Amino acid sequence: MRLVSLHDKSEIEQFLRTNVYLHLYSIGDLDDFFWPQTIWYGGLTGEGLAAVALLYLAPSGPTLVALSEQTGATGELLESLKAILPGRFYAHLSPGLETALESSHVVRPLGAHYKMALRDASRLDGAEWPGAVRLGEADLDEVLEFYEASYPDTWFDPRMLQTSQYFGLREGNELVSVAGVHVYSLRYRVAALGNVATRPSWRNRGYARRVTARLCRSLRGEVDHVGLNVKSDNRAALRCYESLGFEVAASYGEFAIETRR
Repeated sequence: MRLVSLHDKSEIEQFLRTNVYLHLYSIGDLDDFFWPQTIWYGGLTGEGLAAVALLYLAPSGPTLVALSEQTGATGELLESLKAILPGRFYAHLSPGLETALESSHVVRPLGAHYKMALRDASRLDGAEWPGAVRLGEADLDEVLEFYEASYPDTWFDPRMLQTSQYFGLREGNELVSVAGVHVYSLRYRVAALGNVATRPSWRNRGYARRVTARLCRSLRGEVDHVGLNVKSDNRAALRCYESLGFEVAASYGEFAIETRR
């Protein structure tokens, strides 16, 4: 296998579309909104492109994404990348792929996760969302305060409010629940939910389900594929998403990785 740098969006998209929900985030990252923060690598064989890996240069630190149903070729690609990866990064890897990096890197697991796909959108038809309102750039300060209090470890890029795909619920003058997107692309017709949270003192009242239902109804009219990532042991979140028509599409692990010294 030969390591190559990939720059042709159509070539990358063709490979990723072989399993849309496994690669949904990466498909969205082809959009011009995200593309400048991406570096793409491929493993090329005589039969063509056999594996793809993405290095996403987020403000909080780089994230390596390497996902595959057939991990052999992707493991080879990771072996080839060892010498040029950053000294410290996060990674989203299909089960078993972390072993390709263990000889040269310290690999710290951050938990097993699921990729979920909105497969039964009919369940949204019976979902209600009283009080859920669309949020925009004018709400940025309020949203930032909300995440600081409710979900300080989340990854939130203020630019995402430009998508108009963030919804919130207020009680009085306080923003108590928000659901939004990590990835949203009209060009590639995909969206990935993210930054779903409720203020601690208002949890267990169904607010997250309401704002998520409202968000999904909005996305359903704009894109063809809606997915999300969730920790596999987050039973409350899984029940919420399953009640809205999401199903588990794949498993993967998240890791904190740094070069051995």
